[in-house]
Amino acid sequence: MGNGNGALSGAVIAVAGAGGPAGRATLLRLAEAGATVVGSDNDAERLSEAVDAARYASGGATVTGDTVDLLDLQSTRDWAAHIEKDFGRVDGLVHLVGGWRGGETFTKTNLDDWDLLELLLIRTVQHTSLAFHEALQRSERGRYVLISAAGASKPTAGNAAYAAAKAAAEAWTLAMADYFRKAGGAEGPTSAAVILVVKALVHDAMRAERPNAKFAGFTDVKDLAEAIAGVWTKPAAEVNGKRLWLTEKP
Repeated sequence: MGNGNGALSGAVIAVAGAGGPAGRATLLRLAEAGATVVGSDNDAERLSEAVDAARYASGGATVTGDTVDLLDLQSTRDWAAHIEKDFGRVDGLVHLVGGWRGGETFTKTNLDDWDLLELLLIRTVQHTSLAFHEALQRSERGRYVLISAAGASKPTAGNAAYAAAKAAAEAWTLAMADYFRKAGGAEGPTSAAVILVVKALVHDAMRAERPNAKFAGFTDVKDLAEAIAGVWTKPAAEVNGKRLWLTEKP
């Protein structure tokens, strides 16, 4: 499994929402670090392309993909169980499922946006955390990594639904961190739930489309992937329940 060398050699890490630009960068970075990586996405074609790209670029590391409905708790539980059965362990779940809806003003907020964001940004976090928490606790280096947005800490009038959904996902993840803390007892946690906070993400295709844009404060997906891999290099007690800022705090 994995490359046999590298900081994450032998680790088995699941990546939810692996088909997008951030997912592609993350699959590749984790594979390069020696991990066995299992991606999921609701778009089978996009997922297959991302898995193939990571496998090829990392020199044949074990990178696989599963089309999973993360809005269905049992499907998510089945995914977690089959990863552990196939590879013997689960050392991480990286949550990259995204979605954004914004409004012009607070008074023009469309609550249909909330209905969508609640599913994409909260329900998928609930399902992945509930499905994977026991396997992550069994690992001596289990990590649950949520990608969040600075807007959760300082919502703007037009982004009420998005910011509230992100804040709820953060709260849920911090509750999971408390589970890991309590499970660790006096020795401290052996697994961790951690939040990486960005303003927004940028990738090469966005820069090509808007060559004059500054993207100030944005985090490149490659830098995000580097930060995700870095979560495993720190002790669980150091990162559990923490928000790690990749942009300026608002």
